[in-house]
Amino acid sequence: MRPGLEVRLLLPSLSAMEAARVLPMSVAEYLTLEETSDVKHEFIGGAIHAMSGASEAHNAIALNIASALRNKLRGGPCRAFISDFKVRLEAGREDIFYYPDVVVSCQKADIEKYFLRLPTLIVEVLSPSTETIDRREKKLNYLQVPTLQEYVLVEQNRRELTIFRRATGWAGEIFTAPEALVEFRSIGQAMTLAEIYEDVAL
Repeated sequence: MRPGLEVRLLLPSLSAMEAARVLPMSVAEYLTLEETSDVKHEFIGGAIHAMSGASEAHNAIALNIASALRNKLRGGPCRAFISDFKVRLEAGREDIFYYPDVVVSCQKADIEKYFLRLPTLIVEVLSPSTETIDRREKKLNYLQVPTLQEYVLVEQNRRELTIFRRATGWAGEIFTAPEALVEFRSIGQAMTLAEIYEDVAL
């Protein structure tokens, strides 16, 4: 079981025994489940993983970034989405659906009703229970997406942001000073660390 994530089946029309028979779930079954479920699940090769709730700091950081990017990108080819919107990708032969904290896509034709496939920028706000997953599993899988240009990890308990860029061979650049300007070069936008951590008690 992945650390910090509880595996739960939320198929109200089925008994527990019947629900067990649907694993591995198909993509269609998973998408149908997510439409009615009160709990969000990530999907990895037919297995579902329930997501735990976010802290106030986690939510504030993600909202600060998403709100700023949405306003800055308005009217252009790129759109920003927050954590209720999924990214679909393939790793090996497995279908995967993740819920990034913030995702930007610049491919209009790529955006479907509940997910997109071709992200340009992905931001994950780190939590103690999911940090290892974000730094290892998700990073490994996200970096296989050919359109992804930047992957951003943001600490919620201290002022620290790391950005990995395809253009620099995915080398990490770390920011810690409040006045530091974080450039999201793939979309031509920037924010200071102070803006990213606005209203967050550290």
